[in-house]
Amino acid sequence: MSAGAGANAGVPPAPGAPPALRRFHAARWEEPVIFELSVPGARGVLPPRPDRDVPELADDERVPAAVRRRRPPALPELPQQAVARHYLRLSQETLGADLNVDVGQGTCTMKYSPKVHDQLARSPRLAELHPLQDERTVQGILEVMYGLDLQLREISGMDAFTLQPASGSQAIYAAAAMLRAWHRSRGQYPVRDEIVTTIFSHPSDAAAAHVAGFRIVTLQPGPRGHPDLDALRAVLGERTAGLFITNPEDTGIFNPDIAEFTRLVHEAGGLCVYDQANANGLLGITRAREAGFDACFFNLHKTFSTPHGSGGPACGALGVRSILEPFLPAPVVTFDGERYHLDAARPQSVGRVRTWYGVPEVHLRAYAWIASLGAEGLRAVAESAVLCNNYLLERVRRIRGVEVPWPDRRRLEQVRYSFEPLRRETGIGSEDVGRRMADFGAHYWTSHHPWLVPEPFTLEPTESYSQQELDEYAAMLERVSREAYEDPELVRTAPHASVVHRHDHGPLDDPSRWAITWRAYLRKRREAGGGDPGGDPGEAAPDRAAERPPR
Repeated sequence: MSAGAGANAGVPPAPGAPPALRRFHAARWEEPVIFELSVPGARGVLPPRPDRDVPELADDERVPAAVRRRRPPALPELPQQAVARHYLRLSQETLGADLNVDVGQGTCTMKYSPKVHDQLARSPRLAELHPLQDERTVQGILEVMYGLDLQLREISGMDAFTLQPASGSQAIYAAAAMLRAWHRSRGQYPVRDEIVTTIFSHPSDAAAAHVAGFRIVTLQPGPRGHPDLDALRAVLGERTAGLFITNPEDTGIFNPDIAEFTRLVHEAGGLCVYDQANANGLLGITRAREAGFDACFFNLHKTFSTPHGSGGPACGALGVRSILEPFLPAPVVTFDGERYHLDAARPQSVGRVRTWYGVPEVHLRAYAWIASLGAEGLRAVAESAVLCNNYLLERVRRIRGVEVPWPDRRRLEQVRYSFEPLRRETGIGSEDVGRRMADFGAHYWTSHHPWLVPEPFTLEPTESYSQQELDEYAAMLERVSREAYEDPELVRTAPHASVVHRHDHGPLDDPSRWAITWRAYLRKRREAGGGDPGGDPGEAAPDRAAERPPR
């Protein structure tokens, strides 16, 4: 069923006219995984024969038998054209910031990434570097990393940064490990074993700290949408190790008492870590240091416009005040006035949180983005993001069936809305709306679990979108709301024009059925008595289109 609005769909509207919703229908290739396409003996590249001495080296006794392969790796075998066709088809079945208005990515800060920065990152001068090269041969990228460190210090007020963590969650874990090491160095761990966080902070703030060995104390929101000072005072004590908090939280509400929060935690003997994954509305306006924080991290793949890369590669850049600097993950990039170095001789370091020193291509993109904008440009990013968000807020709050929790509170760069009135009046919930939005070529996100805001949806427009694009997204939501009241079955049975389908939650809710590799999937399928759908990788697979779920 077409999601368009007639012959004029996609034509720019006249000034003052409502936006026309463009026609959209995703490609449907029913594309198998690449292992199922494998044909024994097919080749995309014919490598030259090895030199005569290579087989002798392979049999050399210096190569331990335990690390020698007993058989070739089980890789799919395809010609070049089949590989290109496979991945192009998959690309046509996806949505993303370069394809659609990606406002619906919620708290992920999906913004436009300048293509000139991609060109820099793909340059052979960077792409062909190897992490084991002598540091004398990689002075250029070390200079970029050190320069990014200095930029982030200025933006946050911290004294030193590590770019090693590959995600915000790894940055939180690294911060928790550093707090643990700091308290241990003072003889206060494991006595101080509690981390305080808030329910609308990112779930990683609790999860990563728990993995690091801490007990978690979670504060609930008060009447203003965030915990009040009395709630914090009630949980502080001799066991308090620190505060891990997102501000603004994932509701878009900024806690105006944040400086008092950090003062009280310090008074109790703890340290304060600022989850700044939601920093897009704060750049150039406020800094972690002035709010009293001892550490903070930024997601370069959010705030600083490096691609998310389907969850990676990414970087959770972690900054600290001088009291925590000795505990930073090693190595760190240093500069002696002439050369840059990877300093691994740090006896108090918590060690590595990942291999090597992070993802240099991400570091370069973020460095270029900051340098191209400068201080005034970064503040303009924040101001534009807040303006776009509040413009969209005024459009969305007028849609029938929408509710805005804590409606009297101002929002910064995002809002967590509720479709609870829609569900109550029509039976159509937020997930139903999300599937129908896919018919318009739009992404839509509900929220983290648990759903403290009932039937939630979270929008964060960032600074990347124009007024016309925000109007277009709001018009999609208006259309789906109208359909829910007039023809709820149309929404309930969506999607109709998308490759998105309804997931069977059974395997997702059962860890015994999880399989993150193809071989693990085959093994678990055999164990469950379901047979082998495609044989071992490298064997030709039968056509399984009929076995796939209907779309």
